[in-house]
Amino acid sequence: MEKNIIGLDKAQTVELGEKLNQLLADYQVLYMNVRGYHWNIKGRDFYELHAKFEEIYTAFIDQIDEIAERILTLEVTPVHGYSAYLRLSEIPEQTNVTEGKAAIEQILDAYKILLVKQRQLLAFASELGDEGTVSLLGDYISQQEKETWMMNAYLQ
Repeated sequence: MEKNIIGLDKAQTVELGEKLNQLLADYQVLYMNVRGYHWNIKGRDFYELHAKFEEIYTAFIDQIDEIAERILTLEVTPVHGYSAYLRLSEIPEQTNVTEGKAAIEQILDAYKILLVKQRQLLAFASELGDEGTVSLLGDYISQQEKETWMMNAYLQ
């Protein structure tokens, strides 16, 4: 069994890296969706949601970078083109959303996709003994579960 630079099975980490590339695409599409919500939101909740969407997309900037760097650590090349992101992402591109409730619902739908995918990746990384990826994904899952609870409460 050939090992990569961090001592993990090379073939399995290449597979994990490709799956992380799909996650990276999801994050990139969701990032742009949330940027659009931030720019285009209207209505009585404008101030609150404008600030919340900025908080969310700002966190995505760091997470996108962390995912790409993790892919590189696994000796795989991160995807880095919008055409690739749109092709690989399970999260649909959203445009011209101006209503707060619709934007929150779309974020929640995207989080459902991310949470399922991240749990699957976490399990796969755990089987490989890849604690770095496990730790990264565990942090994202915890944060998104809390945001899901809070956004659901907002919609009530």
